Amino acid sequence: MPLLGAHMSIAGGLHKALERGHDVRCDTIQIFTRPNVNWRAKEISVDDVRLFEKAQRETGIDLAVAHDCYLINLCSTNETTYRRSMAALEDEVRRADVLGLPYLIMHPGAHGGRGESEGLKRIADALTTIHAHTKNANVKILLETTAGMGTVLGYRFEQLREIIEETKDGERRLGVCYDTCHTFAAGYDLRTRKGYRQVMQEFDRVIGLDYLRAIHLNDSKGDLGSRLDRHEHIGRGKLGLNAFRHLLNDPRFANHPMYLETPKGKSYYWDRRNLGTLRRLVQE
Repeated sequence: MPLLGAHMSIAGGLHKALERGHDVRCDTIQIFTRPNVNWRAKEISVDDVRLFEKAQRETGIDLAVAHDCYLINLCSTNETTYRRSMAALEDEVRRADVLGLPYLIMHPGAHGGRGESEGLKRIADALTTIHAHTKNANVKILLETTAGMGTVLGYRFEQLREIIEETKDGERRLGVCYDTCHTFAAGYDLRTRKGYRQVMQEFDRVIGLDYLRAIHLNDSKGDLGSRLDRHEHIGRGKLGLNAFRHLLNDPRFANHPMYLETPKGKSYYWDRRNLGTLRRLVQE
């Protein structure tokens, strides 16, 4: 069975996310290692690491991954934002490495009118620099598939392939996080068995399934090809249950970590409910 989990808050300490994940029966969790809408971040201390590792042992949640700060834009037209983004992502790689996290998921960025070709090159150049500055880190950066709202890049598999190819050491140090809502909104349809096979064949042809390391499980408020990045609870959006049934029962992803990013509700009610729905779909 795939490892199922959700994004968890780090309020009160990084280790608290593991405790919250355990409470809602997560097999794995996704976290921010720093404030998600602030450039400044408190350094991760030795005590923070100790408490995090202790919580991993106590909860049994061995695998956790990080998602980068929402302010980061590696192809920003604003030079100050671009430099801040590079510094912040480099810091995020180091923070994830200190915590022993294998993956750091990131949105490729929005070109802001610069053009897709120039934007993709700018992202690859930034990642090349970050790789050079973090040579000893064991963290793999995962490029997240996007819906393509506005000038956001990463909504076509070919764009992610180009970033990987143009980034120095990209084929070794980069991977992909497949977001079900985003790809559906970008025009990739998983709802039928035939459609699911075609999308995964295309992913394998363009990028390679070996690069797919994590999955975001989100239903979609927007319709197919709408380019709308709005998540919905599992089975309550335009994707519907069949898309998740195909994905969860694909033996190629039997050991892949999969994360909810759906609205939480009071006391994580919806995480519990959505995880229950997903588990019922496995080998249904």
